[in-house]
Amino acid sequence: MDRLIDLLPELWAATAETLYVASLALVLGGLGGLVLGMALYATRAGSLFPNKVVFGILNVLVNTIRPIPFIILLAAVQPLARGVGIPGIGVTFGIFAITIASLFAISRIVEQNLLTVRPGVIEAARAAGASRSRILFRLVPREALGPLVLGYTFVVVALVDMTAMAGAVAAGGLGEFAIVYGFKQFNPWVTWAAVLIIIVIVQGVQFFGNALARRVLRR
Repeated sequence: MDRLIDLLPELWAATAETLYVASLALVLGGLGGLVLGMALYATRAGSLFPNKVVFGILNVLVNTIRPIPFIILLAAVQPLARGVGIPGIGVTFGIFAITIASLFAISRIVEQNLLTVRPGVIEAARAAGASRSRILFRLVPREALGPLVLGYTFVVVALVDMTAMAGAVAAGGLGEFAIVYGFKQFNPWVTWAAVLIIIVIVQGVQFFGNALARRVLRR
């Protein structure tokens, strides 16, 4: 317990680093996943811009990357990271790997939530003279906003989990803190302190996401 008290400055720094890595990965992966998810939705058969070839390529790509366990993906993307000038270890690499994982996970969540928009709403917009582009970029996301908020909330929780796993490659944050000062030094107090903070972060994110989704759905 005394050791944990001595490590409190490092614990708070690790917490801030976890929030930084998760936030940056969410912005990068969230934007990329939104674009990819909308492309999947738009090009599927019967949608606004059906294209069998494009949809097939994107669908296979997502289905190939998304199921890979993150701890394995960390090792798999190291050569790619080095190829673009990013070291295969450290905080920058952690952000790179988490961004890739979140991008493909978010794309499928976006596609599935956009598919919840009733065809009648789209047909009514087309009948009113709205262009397909206007429907895709304005109407459909607005109609699916509530489910999208819940989907992104789920992703943020997953990102926090990924930051912890990324501690295995010295990517900083609570994961590395728990490994270095808790696991390797046989100090359960340190490990459980990191676990408790992760739980608090996850609960806060989930509460905020649920509240925001309820507010959106009431509109």
